[in-house]
Amino acid sequence: MVDAKNALVIVLTSVAVLLLAGAPTVVQACLPSERAALLEFRSKLNEPYIGVFKTWKGQDCCNGWYGVSCDPKSRRVSGITLRGVSEEPIFQRAKRKGFMTGTISPALCKLTHLSGVTITDWEGISGVIPSCITNLLAMRHLDLAGNKISGVIPANIGKLTKLRVLNLADNKISGVIPPSITRLTSLSHLDLRNNYISGVIPGDIGRLKMLSRVLLTGNRISGQIPESLTRIYRLADLELGMNRITGTIPVSLGKMSVLATLDLHGNLISGAIPGSLMTSSISNLNLRGNRLGGRIPNTFGPRSYFTVLDLSNNRLQGAIPASITTASFIGHIDVSYNQLCGKIPTGSHFGHLEAASFAYNRCLCGKPLGICRK
Repeated sequence: MVDAKNALVIVLTSVAVLLLAGAPTVVQACLPSERAALLEFRSKLNEPYIGVFKTWKGQDCCNGWYGVSCDPKSRRVSGITLRGVSEEPIFQRAKRKGFMTGTISPALCKLTHLSGVTITDWEGISGVIPSCITNLLAMRHLDLAGNKISGVIPANIGKLTKLRVLNLADNKISGVIPPSITRLTSLSHLDLRNNYISGVIPGDIGRLKMLSRVLLTGNRISGQIPESLTRIYRLADLELGMNRITGTIPVSLGKMSVLATLDLHGNLISGAIPGSLMTSSISNLNLRGNRLGGRIPNTFGPRSYFTVLDLSNNRLQGAIPASITTASFIGHIDVSYNQLCGKIPTGSHFGHLEAASFAYNRCLCGKPLGICRK
């Protein structure tokens, strides 16, 4: 009888062990190694006013740590979101935006499951982008805008093939746009505005078929506008202003189906304005402050719809074309500081404009300037 009972106990114990072995493991807290990596990352930053790091305590970094998110199943750290300008209650109570100093620690790279990093608008964060960040192959969103980050864009950025958003605007980044960036075939948003980036736009940037926004204004970029850019059929916003771009405007820019904003102001672009731009999908066209010559294209028509049309500070000659009166809408036009001559066309598009929009030309006349002399 005793042997039977012992045998039964052994059987039941074995069954229990097998059931436990087959049951899914429930992870209750983040990995100690990832918690340590977060604390190492935090140790290189100082934020004295808002207190965003006051919640970074306790063993479970997936529970209640401000700005830290984890995968609900694996409990691996998947995102860090720290914005210096936020509508979060912690900012509302402080009644101010945040100011953070320090650097972005390479400890970030120990969080191997990171898919999103947003550390923006702190103004005082300096140092460089850790080159090891290119090993975080799950990364889909990297946003470090609005700081004082210097150094270069990591040369191997092209390894992050899942990356959809790369925003490094408003920093002090120098160097060139890495050629490997054209391997980011999932990229839809590229924002490198207001840095010290030099060199040329990679000639094969047209490989990035998912791009909808390319924002490079306010750098030191030279060379010509790559023709391959015009083959990105999703591209809606192309902003290359305040650089050192030369050459001519590709005619094919005016044949892009969804391009709505084309900003090339403040460059060294020469040649004539392609007529295709006037009947394209572009509604915000800024060519101010270049070396464009020849005549304003006489290609306007009912498809022409401009909220902004700025051709000022160039070397344009001749008259303002009569076809401009056939445009469906022109909200603002500026052709000042050119060499234009002749009578300003009349019509609803011009009735609200001030003289400054036509000033400093060779011999423009008519409303809102002076009366034309016979």
